[in-house]
Amino acid sequence: MSKLVKELITDDLRRRWDGVGDALLVDVAALEANDTVALRKQLREKSIQLLVVKNSLARRATEGTSLGPAFEGASGTTAVVWGAEDIVSLAKEITKLTDGDDFEQFTTKGGVMDGSKLSPEEVKQVSKWPSRTEQLSMLMGQILSPGATLSGQMLAGGANLASQVKQIGEKEEQAA
Repeated sequence: MSKLVKELITDDLRRRWDGVGDALLVDVAALEANDTVALRKQLREKSIQLLVVKNSLARRATEGTSLGPAFEGASGTTAVVWGAEDIVSLAKEITKLTDGDDFEQFTTKGGVMDGSKLSPEEVKQVSKWPSRTEQLSMLMGQILSPGATLSGQMLAGGANLASQVKQIGEKEEQAA
């Protein structure tokens, strides 16, 4: 490959990964062509992109970026997966695919999260974390809980009083 072609590919990779802070490395070399097409389709439906790259060109393109540590020591066929809502959603989807029966030769090689290199075991651990949406719903529950408790306590006294007045009124109607 000529120096010009390498430079063009490196520039294209930099452009594609501009603004990407988290990515996972996977191995798709053992998959058959039809399985690879099906895998890419499933990932595209979830806004996840997959790109098979040459390690040396990826190292050159990510030098000095937060993705750089992912390619340190990378060898063999490597595909980069990025996208989804956050790194946790990405890790959950990739882990689901590696553990499933549809793509048995699909394996995780590691990745990078916030500039820190991840091993395949760490990717599995990240996949067990709550996603961004789940974290936001837990946070909203914690924010709204004291208000709901206070509201319930304030309304309880009035509801008890109304119930007692109603009972007294019913007793007087029965007596009359």
